[in-house]
Amino acid sequence: MALKVGDHVKWKSHGGEARGRVVQVAHTDGEVGGFHYRASRDDPRSIVELQDGKHAAHTGEALTKVE
Repeated sequence: MALKVGDHVKWKSHGGEARGRVVQVAHTDGEVGGFHYRASRDDPRSIVELQDGKHAAHTGEALTKVE
């Protein structure tokens, strides 16, 4: 499933379940929230803004789109 900017998503977190909104789809390496991530055209990362305003980078497989 290809996620796009604006999609609302959820994922499993060590605290249970987290939710947020995709604000960017990265195709190059980068850093978010103090963590480095690796990304490419073949293996992009979704940059997600959490409800508390923090950001995280995830693979598409880790995220589930919610309505």
